Amino acid sequence: MDKELIIILDLGGYNSQLIARKIRQCNVYCEILPCHTDVEKIKGKSPKGIVLTDKPAAYGQDLSVTGVPFIYIGELVGDVNLSGEDSTEFTEALRNFLYKTCGCSGNWNMTSYVDMTIKQLKEKIGDKKVLCALSGGVDSSVSAVMVSKAVGRQLTCIFVDHGLLRKNEADEVEAVFTRQFDVNFIRVNAQQRFYGKLAGVTDPEKKRKIIGEEFIRVFEEEAKKIGKVDFLVQGTIYPDIIESGTGKSGLVKSHHNVGGLPDHIDFKEIIEPVRDLFKDEVRKAGLVLGIPEKLVNRQPFPGPGLGVRIIGEITAEKVKILQEADYIYREEIANAGLDRQISQYFAILTNLKSVGVKNDERTYDYTVALRAIKTVDFMTAEYVEIPWDVLRRISKRIVNEVEHVNRVCYDITSKPPATIEWE
Repeated sequence: MDKELIIILDLGGYNSQLIARKIRQCNVYCEILPCHTDVEKIKGKSPKGIVLTDKPAAYGQDLSVTGVPFIYIGELVGDVNLSGEDSTEFTEALRNFLYKTCGCSGNWNMTSYVDMTIKQLKEKIGDKKVLCALSGGVDSSVSAVMVSKAVGRQLTCIFVDHGLLRKNEADEVEAVFTRQFDVNFIRVNAQQRFYGKLAGVTDPEKKRKIIGEEFIRVFEEEAKKIGKVDFLVQGTIYPDIIESGTGKSGLVKSHHNVGGLPDHIDFKEIIEPVRDLFKDEVRKAGLVLGIPEKLVNRQPFPGPGLGVRIIGEITAEKVKILQEADYIYREEIANAGLDRQISQYFAILTNLKSVGVKNDERTYDYTVALRAIKTVDFMTAEYVEIPWDVLRRISKRIVNEVEHVNRVCYDITSKPPATIEWE
């Protein structure tokens, strides 16, 4: 498959991520480049066309020298709200630009993309050994299976239990990958190691970077045990790249797969098989690869795990509190039959303590916040209106069954202005 490319220049103005989703829904591959990208770099990518999120004057370079069509998205959008429902007129105008003006054939689909990626991985890796950072989440699982399809048992998957996973999750991940997939699987129990490194740290960016660096250190140590390893696989996806500062909007948050890597890594190169895909596209790739639907449709979980869902300092006690509260929340959502209707739902242990009464005694304990959102691409999201009776059961169970929690709140903020995660 020839990879037809449309470039989106992020000059501010319209949301570049939403535009990218619209273009890919037209079966045309696209990439977002920041506003400072040199015109020669754009030419070197040989795009079929260029879409600007603001008027050409905002770019400051002469795009006509690229020799390909370019357009300011505002000319196509008109009065349409890109964050709302699709407009037939806008979609048709976009397709006309892509197909008629730029000459795209619309040959980008997930089956061909997966086949092409596996072929490229096979050529790149050759007979070398590969180490995969397997978290058990959708992104790293799809990455692992994709590399496995390319090079078989040259791949070793290392699963680090950093003590920041959801209740019972470490055992569940091990069961799936040792029973259903033919991979070299190593589980590393490093809970205390991570807790020690995180002791006293409250800044969320520092927590992310510490967790990311410790991951790499663990992988380096395991790599030495299994011999020479040339490549490290990570489950970085496109929103990670974008939110780490690709666009004009700059850094939203660093991701341990992107901004949190240490300067020195004992590997030849990092491989990120799904770095060009949005979350829903990663799931489609997983189904194409034959990964069980239950795993593919598992809700997202951040690389730093509960480390970014515990506000303030991380301790073993706080982890236990959040694991239990989150387990109750997820169990009740499933019991109510709402789990397939919600894109992501989880509990947050805030750093707020408040007065309460439990067993006829005064308490001064933590507040747990609940988050539930619905989204297509995880770039924008709306909060879910969970029925009051369900929220009542969840709240009652958490405060009665989880020690050191006496208050439960529900987050009703959309993205934007909020992010999905709290940190």
